[in-house]
Amino acid sequence: MKKRKIFITTLLCLVVAAAGIIYGADHIDAPSVTNKPTDITDVYVFRAENPGNMVFVANTQGLLTPGATADATFDENTMIEFNIDNNDDKMKVYGPAVPKVTGTISYLNINKLSVQTDITKYGQDPLIGTGDNGVKVFAGPRDDPFFFDLVRFRQVIAGQASSFNNPGNDTFAGTNVLGLVVEVPKSLLNSTGTINVWAETKTATGSTTVN
Repeated sequence: MKKRKIFITTLLCLVVAAAGIIYGADHIDAPSVTNKPTDITDVYVFRAENPGNMVFVANTQGLLTPGATADATFDENTMIEFNIDNNDDKMKVYGPAVPKVTGTISYLNINKLSVQTDITKYGQDPLIGTGDNGVKVFAGPRDDPFFFDLVRFRQVIAGQASSFNNPGNDTFAGTNVLGLVVEVPKSLLNSTGTINVWAETKTATGSTTVN
């Protein structure tokens, strides 16, 4: 599997994507996870206004109220990482087996910085950084774009309703997320077909860099 990793600031996250608009959502977790810097709510991948570019979005720390959003920050010890499989190969599973080494390590190549930007503050116009290679990045608070009628969903599950209303009631209306948005020229992805994308959030217990 060929992978290309895009590191932005000191952040790390999971995306699943293919052609078109693909996303996954995970808003309500255990209290020990929700609203933490490592808590991923959504991942989106779609074509940019420039048809030659792709946009990768990772939203974290969901269910932020307007009052809490101003104080919400990215954790400097948490890295958000987009991973891209650009040759649509297959996944092979072996085991279960005992690993030779426990734990995971991510290596950050500090000589491969593509672009950087200041974090946009709540209520501020978006600050967008652009690199010499055409990569653009935004990081900051945004209204949660995910729409879901949780009340109606629970009614359907309980047998109290047979379908969703159209339109439904957005359970997440009025809540915010901290979003990381990266726009990348397709030429940098080295792929002419489907790509598979995932992201991860990892908290550093130490620091390892590759020059």
